[in-house]
Amino acid sequence: MNTMYATLLGLPNGVNEELERALQGAGLALECRRLTLESPTLPQVFPPGLVVVWDAGGSLEQALAVCRPLASISSLSRTCLVLLTRRELAEQDALILAGVSECVTPVGEEWAPNLLTLARRMGLPSQSGAPPGGPNSARVPPERALQTLLAATTADLGHDFFRTLVKQLAEAFRVTCAMVGEMLPEQDSIRTLAFWSRGSFQDDVTYPLQGTPCHNTVTCSICHYADDVSRQFPEDLMLTDLGLRGYLGAALRSTKGEVIGVLAILHDQLLEAGEMDFALLGAFAARAGAELERIRAHAELERTRDFLRNTLDAVPDPLFVKDRSHRMVAVNSAFCQLTGRPAEQLLGKSDIDFLPEHEAQAFWTQDEQGFTTGQPGESEQNFTDATGLPRSILTRRAVFPGADGQPALVGVIRDLTERKRLETQLRLADRMASMGTLAAGVAHEINNPLAYVCSNLSFIKEQLAQETLPPDALPELREVVAETQEGTDRVRAIVQDLKTFARSDEERRGPINVHQAIESALRLVRNELQRTNARLERELQPVPALLGNEARLGQVLVNLLVNATQAFPARSNGNNRVRISTWSDQSKRVVVEVEDNGAGISPEVMQRIFDPFFTTKPVGVGTGLGLAICHTIVQSMGGTIEVRSTLGRGTVFVLSLPAFVEEDEADGNCTTRSSQLAEAPKAEAPKPEQRLRALG
Repeated sequence: MNTMYATLLGLPNGVNEELERALQGAGLALECRRLTLESPTLPQVFPPGLVVVWDAGGSLEQALAVCRPLASISSLSRTCLVLLTRRELAEQDALILAGVSECVTPVGEEWAPNLLTLARRMGLPSQSGAPPGGPNSARVPPERALQTLLAATTADLGHDFFRTLVKQLAEAFRVTCAMVGEMLPEQDSIRTLAFWSRGSFQDDVTYPLQGTPCHNTVTCSICHYADDVSRQFPEDLMLTDLGLRGYLGAALRSTKGEVIGVLAILHDQLLEAGEMDFALLGAFAARAGAELERIRAHAELERTRDFLRNTLDAVPDPLFVKDRSHRMVAVNSAFCQLTGRPAEQLLGKSDIDFLPEHEAQAFWTQDEQGFTTGQPGESEQNFTDATGLPRSILTRRAVFPGADGQPALVGVIRDLTERKRLETQLRLADRMASMGTLAAGVAHEINNPLAYVCSNLSFIKEQLAQETLPPDALPELREVVAETQEGTDRVRAIVQDLKTFARSDEERRGPINVHQAIESALRLVRNELQRTNARLERELQPVPALLGNEARLGQVLVNLLVNATQAFPARSNGNNRVRISTWSDQSKRVVVEVEDNGAGISPEVMQRIFDPFFTTKPVGVGTGLGLAICHTIVQSMGGTIEVRSTLGRGTVFVLSLPAFVEEDEADGNCTTRSSQLAEAPKAEAPKPEQRLRALG
């Protein structure tokens, strides 16, 4: 029987009884339900039929406040909101505009006559005209259907859930078709997630919402057409092609209340539905909506994860992310290539699992410092790559809040091996260029002592060629030998300075006697000082030793001294001066100053003075690498280099370098190594006059 409902809201008892007797007496297939307006459990959706509301009088605003929410609830197919009222026509029109379908006034004191007229005009079914039974009469009882559906859909997740749901719905409701679909982003189409029709699953399809009962379902949350649905929606060709007559659908909503899909059952015969059917379909629409939202959230998470993975892999440098326990939580392909292990073998592991112990400990110490301080930092370390070869790497680290609220650490590794090799070659090339510049002066420095050494050796040979030596010749021979030894010592010192300056053992580090390095550099540039007629001034206070490479420090000093001599004008005015001084500052750092009173440097040039390949010298004279290399060398020793200059007055280069410290094994304290204090050299004693003796 095609039963419909007359929901009586807030009517007085006498009016309730009058209407129930009249509706039953008229033979209408209407089941009456009495509800109060004050009930806290008013349904969210009214079943098809009549919703009859009592107007207790009062102001029009009060009546409108009652009718508007009821109108939104009863906006389902074949549901008519009827207001029993005694108001004038003007106020009735206002209530109609607020959503009331019909306003019924009494005939005398009776309400039933006009309500029955309305019911007949609406074409509500009568008990005598309803078809006797039909396919729906064999429907599974709602309680049993609910249990069956719950049991069938509890274990499934994802798209299997939707296939199980529509199949079980079709069997429980004894209908031809059941489908669940999701709204596409444009909000104008539905794509089926599962479609069960006549005993089998159909291919998923996408169809527009406009002109379909699903469009009304999206608008009204739930929609029911017991019969002739294909005639009411002629644009929906699927209804016609499948020969469907009845439709019951419910909207799927997200946790934000947005419509994200539709769940519907369809039948090729009359499709009756009661309040329990509405509740049952609504419950599973809510479950389907939750599952669809979960699937979308999971898909979005996968897209985000893929985006993050692709982003990390696009970074050419090795990159890792560690949790607070120093375990890898993310790595990129460059890091996997560096370590020679796939991501599956690295994630969840710490450095100790795949690095030598001493390297892993060094990484752990640096990482822990980042976690503890929370500040970004960088460190240069040695690393054994996948092939077993040692590499030099620079790791930059930064800490950020992780997903679990604990700090996480991201590190980016830069392989410095090739760069350091090229830098070494570049420094050696710069030294060779400096040696070319100093070649004439070095040759002159060697030639002077070599000349009297050769002369003295000839004199000794001549004296020894005699059969006997007079006794008074021995003192002179001893003097000649001493002078010759002094000359060879001078040549040997110059050669040693050249070897120290040009040596390529770049990685050798140790304590450096600063004053010894200064004197060695001065010997190499002595001819340049003489060429420019520059007066050399020394102000060398005792300073601690430095930790570094002697050849590198010598390269810096030679470059600065040569630049100082080149700062003087072409024509010497006799006042050229180069001053080199040393002292220790308050932080126990060693300060070395090289000052000249030359032409000075303009502010524009000062801004670029340490840029590679920047030079103010003519083409072929300067490479523009000297000061850039000096800057790199000083930084590698943990120091700084600064410059002050005034045009026309001169320039001062200031080196600030950390002193060499060693750990006292007795008490574990780090102290400045006093044994390496460089004493200021005493003024050079006048050289003995070179003895040049004529041959023969």
